[in-house]
Amino acid sequence: MKNSINVLVIDNNESLTKDIEKYFSSHEVIKVVACKKDGEEGLSYIINHENEFDVIVMDLILPRLDGLFILSEINKRKIQKNIIITTNFKDEAILEEANNYGIDYYMLKPINFMSLEKRILSVGIKYNTKSARIFEQEAYITDLLHNLGIPSHIRGYQYIKEGILIVYRNNNVISYITKDVYPEIAKKFHTTPTRVERAIRHAIEVSWTRGDINLMEDIFGNSINVNRDKPTNSEYLTTIADRLKVQNNLIYN
Repeated sequence: MKNSINVLVIDNNESLTKDIEKYFSSHEVIKVVACKKDGEEGLSYIINHENEFDVIVMDLILPRLDGLFILSEINKRKIQKNIIITTNFKDEAILEEANNYGIDYYMLKPINFMSLEKRILSVGIKYNTKSARIFEQEAYITDLLHNLGIPSHIRGYQYIKEGILIVYRNNNVISYITKDVYPEIAKKFHTTPTRVERAIRHAIEVSWTRGDINLMEDIFGNSINVNRDKPTNSEYLTTIADRLKVQNNLIYN
């Protein structure tokens, strides 16, 4: 069975679709397999590539064929996909009609990519146990970093997510964060270890000024005084990786 959630994006906002592709370009689980700029192209892809994607992220207002027509055709053809609607359209009657086609989630534009990531992970279906655990780990880290005040648009956000997963899989590497962890992250994101270290440090600084103080006390309170010193990069990654292990033990044991 597949180890990824493949996503089709249908939206005529080219800037938005490029940003979505960029945001998920290095994602461990979510893969954007196609972006279509109008309803006709989108419906054609759905019909002719039904087995190549799992989730549709779509606006309701589209050129040539609108989102409601696409939803109707999907329903008629008995094509079963998870559907996330992303739009700035607020007409209650139209939204109710869309809901009748069994959409999974409705998001109002402008889109928060961290929230979109969480929703895509939450609606992913029919995966084996190993994949399901990966999805849950990604969703848990995403939610945690959001509550810790790290915005998804800064580079350190993705680097921290990757670093947490690296440490989670092999806790010994944290002793060699400069030698092993930073280079591995840098290789994946096509940058340098020095830039990775700086971006993570900056993200932690942002977190320490914007995050939920009670949550930070809960997570870091045993080892870090949140009222005085922020954690080092290695302390931050290790502490959250350990938190993830505890979370998984509660779920699977």
